[in-house]
Amino acid sequence: MPNNIIHFIEPTPKLHSAKCRFFSFLLRIFLQFTTFTVALITWFFYDYFIAIALFILTFIIMGIIRSKLTNSVIPPTQREYQYNDQGIADWYVAKEICFDEVE
Repeated sequence: MPNNIIHFIEPTPKLHSAKCRFFSFLLRIFLQFTTFTVALITWFFYDYFIAIALFILTFIIMGIIRSKLTNSVIPPTQREYQYNDQGIADWYVAKEICFDEVE
């Protein structure tokens, strides 16, 4: 009967100080908009073929960054759950930057 164990999940940490919420906001904006920003800037300065190629490349790189952030801070029993950019940013800031201010 050891298969009847229920693993409890930790909720996403709440950030209480303004500094922690600001860092989380910056990380979330970075994760959400870097791909489009790089593509638009490249399209403006070069060509849309290069912009499409850099869009795909940046999409892959940002996926790797999201994966690394997720695997570094989210508990191992919860890694199979899907987290949005705000959840990843909150976990990262709570565990790595503001670990002493989170309840």
